[in-house]
This record gives sequence, C-alpha cells and structure tokens, in this order.
Amino acid sequence: MAPTASGTAPELQIDRIRCDGYGMCAELLPELLELDDWGYPILTATAVPEDLVGFARRAVDACPVLALRLRAGPSVRPPVGSTRDRVRSAAGG
Repeated sequence: MAPTASGTAPELQIDRIRCDGYGMCAELLPELLELDDWGYPILTATAVPEDLVGFARRAVDACPVLALRLRAGPSVRPPVGSTRDRVRSAAGG
C-alpha cells in the first residue's frame, strides 16, 4: 500500500477490544509499536513510512486475532451539513 494520490501514508490501527496482547506485532514492527506493562501494543506513530509498509503488512498478517489493520491514510470528509443540504435540495426543499 503506497501513499495515496493525495500523498498521505497508510495508517496503522489497533482494535483494542479485539487485541489479546500476544505482542507479535511489536516484535515485527518495533519502529511503530511498543508494548505496555500488560503486553498490549501502543502505537508510537499511526502513519507508516514508505520503507516500513512491508513490515507493517507482516505485523498485520501475523496478528492471531486480527486486531491490527493497515489502511489508506485519513480520508477527507465533507463538512457536517453538506450531505443534509444536498438531500434537501434534491427533494425540492
């Protein structure tokens, strides 16, 4: 997963509810993950540098409970009222 057209790097995310604290992710990607006192991962950075994307994929693939995800960088959301305004104008109101 290379940087997107907008130039943003992929992001690493942890589902803390799903995580069981196996710690394999931190062993495979110590540049971005460290373990807390109970063995659960803490992200030191969410954006994954281009040279670490392959290692991040390996860490995601190694998670036995699928608690780690690698996704495209932050998406740009429309302003809060814009969808509602479009629906109103389409409905004639």
